[in-house]
Amino acid sequence: MADADRASRGGDTGMTSVDANSDAAVTHSYDPILVSYLSRAAARWPDRTWCITPREEISRADALRDGSRIAAGLIAKGVRKGDRVVLVAGNGLDFVRAWLGLILCGAVTVSINPKAVASELPAVIDEVRPALVLVEAGLEVGHVEHTPPGGQPVPVMFIDEAHAASDEAVVSLDRPPAGPDDPVSFIQSSGSTGKPKFVIETNRMYTMAGEGFAHWLGLDDEDVLLTTLPLSHLNAQAYSVLGSWGCGAKLVLLPRFSASSFWSDVAKYGATVFNAIGAMLEALMAQPPSVSQERARVRLCYSAPAPAPARHREIENRFGFRLVVGYALSETPYGLIVPVDEPTVYGSMGVPRQHPTLGAVNEVRVVDADGHEVADGTTGELELRNPAITPGYFGKTTESAAMRPGGWLRTGDLAVRRPDGHFFFGGRAKEVIRYKGENLSPAEVENAIGSHPAVRAVAVIGVPSALSEEDVKAFVQLRPGETASPTELAQWSATKLPPYKRPRYIELVTEFPLTDTQKIAKARLPRDRSTSEVDFAPRRDPRQDDRDT
Repeated sequence: MADADRASRGGDTGMTSVDANSDAAVTHSYDPILVSYLSRAAARWPDRTWCITPREEISRADALRDGSRIAAGLIAKGVRKGDRVVLVAGNGLDFVRAWLGLILCGAVTVSINPKAVASELPAVIDEVRPALVLVEAGLEVGHVEHTPPGGQPVPVMFIDEAHAASDEAVVSLDRPPAGPDDPVSFIQSSGSTGKPKFVIETNRMYTMAGEGFAHWLGLDDEDVLLTTLPLSHLNAQAYSVLGSWGCGAKLVLLPRFSASSFWSDVAKYGATVFNAIGAMLEALMAQPPSVSQERARVRLCYSAPAPAPARHREIENRFGFRLVVGYALSETPYGLIVPVDEPTVYGSMGVPRQHPTLGAVNEVRVVDADGHEVADGTTGELELRNPAITPGYFGKTTESAAMRPGGWLRTGDLAVRRPDGHFFFGGRAKEVIRYKGENLSPAEVENAIGSHPAVRAVAVIGVPSALSEEDVKAFVQLRPGETASPTELAQWSATKLPPYKRPRYIELVTEFPLTDTQKIAKARLPRDRSTSEVDFAPRRDPRQDDRDT
């Protein structure tokens, strides 16, 4: 990848640069408008099958045609450019068609997990004040109407109703209804407090992500990309939908993840690449070998977060594909990735993601509490600066100030940069455990305990302590059929960690509370010092023995 000091930044309407990785100096043009991105690929591969679901399949041209009809129906309903529309739909072509329709008419999509019960929808409506709630037929929330305080009743419309509202597609693809930095979607992000915020996702963010994802993984029009990740989140929208759309690849869109049927689906649809998260890979590892797995022709999987190095190797050795790990946020799809054309650096979050034609526009640094960049090998907060960063959170001026002067985005994640440019995760800044004046990284403790062969998953938090500010508590889930006592795990951690970093409490759990994106919801873990299934691992004050620090 090109070095950051060779990056060139472009204007608001487009950028042109030389691809630094090309054998020949070829000039490419980048168009940040999402409608242009969609129409360009549809013109190149108009009739070729693009998206396949268990119920139906569709080409790019037909998908845009359906989206245009929905856009016309929404306009007839009174939806205008910049209006917010809540979209509630499952993983299927109804979501895709509706999302395309909202893009084409210039509305802002506020996508909601369809598992949300009717009682959760009013809070979202109160927050974003939408012009309309657009719902997949058959979902319970389709019958909810809600009036926000001081506002008018918010109408509900079914997706198929919008599609049927016009016999002709009347939205022109030649005149994009939005600018590069105009919002396309609001994506819910729980943040560290657990209270949802709505991240503003712009045209530029989506187009850079779509072009970038295909480039980072080396996707082309012979690939078949499979995903079960929820379309209500940025990953599936930006990487799977737009990544496959722009490079000519097919997209297999499944309604949900099933470990027991996953490999048969992979074999059935001929998937060559799939998009996953760590919890899915662990579920697949727990499955017995199958004929379908052996028949699968998957060449790589993109996933996050990075597993422990030993586990990473186990996954690759068992399934025979390259596991490419990366790091990104709802606030920017441009974070880090382990390059697919280089040897895997196990345990790494990756190096800065760059754009295939714009060059090195993504800068990454590690800073101390005062915002000063720290030396390699020093833990600090990870910050990003690139053109694909959100302008902020809807209606949250204070939280939007997380952008430092100069455009640096504070991620809230701790990291260490090595001299070779790879970054390694150090935990969440707000999850740092304070033990007798020392800052302890939960991720370091999790990695140590997680290296035990019987351990499937670990979550480490700080719990109140009258003597040491906080004590370290580890929640441990064992692999099916494996046994390990808290005492054994404490002894294991003693071989991996200095005394002051070892957990004082270890609790065995059968399952973890999970977020919508299947990450461990640490905010919901009990912060008590219960002795139920807990042993104590002896520790010393770090200042009592300099050899342990």
